[in-house]
Parts: sequence; C-alpha cells; structure tokens
Amino acid sequence: MKLNAFCEMMESIAPKELALSFDNVGLLIGPDHDEIQKVLVALDLTVPVAQEAIDGEYDLVLTHHPIFWDPVKSILPDTYETAAAYLLIRHGIGHFAAHTNLDACAGGVNDVLAKLLSLENVRPLPPENLGRIGTLSLPIKFKSFAALCESKLSARVRFVGDADRIVRTVAVVGGSGGSDVEAVSFAGCDAFVTGEMKHDQALLAEHLGLCCCVMGHYETEFPVLKPLITRLQREENDVQYYLSHTGCAPLRSL
Repeated sequence: MKLNAFCEMMESIAPKELALSFDNVGLLIGPDHDEIQKVLVALDLTVPVAQEAIDGEYDLVLTHHPIFWDPVKSILPDTYETAAAYLLIRHGIGHFAAHTNLDACAGGVNDVLAKLLSLENVRPLPPENLGRIGTLSLPIKFKSFAALCESKLSARVRFVGDADRIVRTVAVVGGSGGSDVEAVSFAGCDAFVTGEMKHDQALLAEHLGLCCCVMGHYETEFPVLKPLITRLQREENDVQYYLSHTGCAPLRSL
C-alpha cells in the first residue's frame, strides 16, 4: 500500500475535521519510503515502542496519542520530547497519530468503551461530541456498575458518589474527561466513566450528585486498538498490522 493511500484510509476512519483545535493528528513523521507493508499499533510512541518498530522492521507506527504536542526546536536522542522521534527518523520509520478524531469518530475510542460496558441507545455527548451517552438494559446500583467497569476494563476503580444509587443512563469519555463533568450532569446522566479526574472536578461531581468511575487514562483508551487493527486489516489486507507488546500503562498498582 502506498503511504498516501494509508493516510486516506485513516482519514476515512477518523477524519481530521473531528479533531479538537489543540490537537496534532495525521502523518507526523514521514517514512523514508513510500510503500507501507507493516504497521505497529500502540497508544503512545515511547522509546520502547520505537525500538520495537526498529527491531521488527516496521514501516510505520500508528498511535492514538501524537508524539508532538508543542513545537520543538531540536530533535535529540536523549530528551524526553524527541528521543522516540529521533529513533524513527534515523531508521526511516514513519509515525501517524489519530487522537481526538479517533475519540469522536464512529467505532472510535468512546464507541468501543460504550460497547464494552454494554450500553444501549448510544449517542454523542454534547457539546464536543467526543464522548458517548447510553443506557444500561436494566437499572443497577452504582456499586454493581463500578464492579462491572473493573471487570470489563481490568482496572481498579476510584469512584465519586453514592454506592447504593440506582443508575441507568451512563456517559463515557475515554482518557482525560474530568472537564466534562458538568456537561454529563446537564445531559441527565446518572453515572460517568472516564480515565482521569482532577480533585476539583470530583468535588463538582459530588456536588451535582453525579456518580463517577475513574478507571485510568490508558485503561479507557487501550480497548480501541484491537478493533482498530481488525478494521484496518479488513480494509487493506496487503498491509499487516500488529499490536505493540512493549506499550503499557505508565501508572500501575502493586
């Protein structure tokens, strides 16, 4: 597959126009060749992921999070901001990122998260439409729903709210969704599942009577990678896609 054909395919899956204004998506590092046959898929482009791409002779690394957030004035092998990029550039490997556009698109991060939690009647969460709102088939106590989140995401829950409250309508925002607390409450949701929430955002949720499950940034976004690989493989079988085995959550529990 030609590089421009890969970029067009990703654009059809996660259009750039869906990305938020602060974001940096698309082809961020061009490979030194035009033919793409092998793609490594990860949540983040870290040095171990870059080395995995080198060792596996990959043509491109596809990640959810972009490697560059702010302009850089130098690309050095020993600085956090550019070490992984340096490795890829040196070995002619490209980097493509689909971030908030993958959050918002059909079949993206939040659709996968909603499906994982068995939500029904799923619709976008206004105003940005990155998140999703859905309903449980049967109302359950919040503590039971929190246990479901732990089981489905293989992660420990930190929660806000009354454990015995009955919940039915749920919002999900993978990654850092704490700033959406007010929007979720205004949308009439009983519970909110996200990856990260600041202290003041948790206090606001408590004040609004909104039950929240905070499951971890990595843990709420990682589930999209396998379905994305399946979709890409179905679209273009001449390219082989592999899930990184070195990418992992930076925050862990003992």
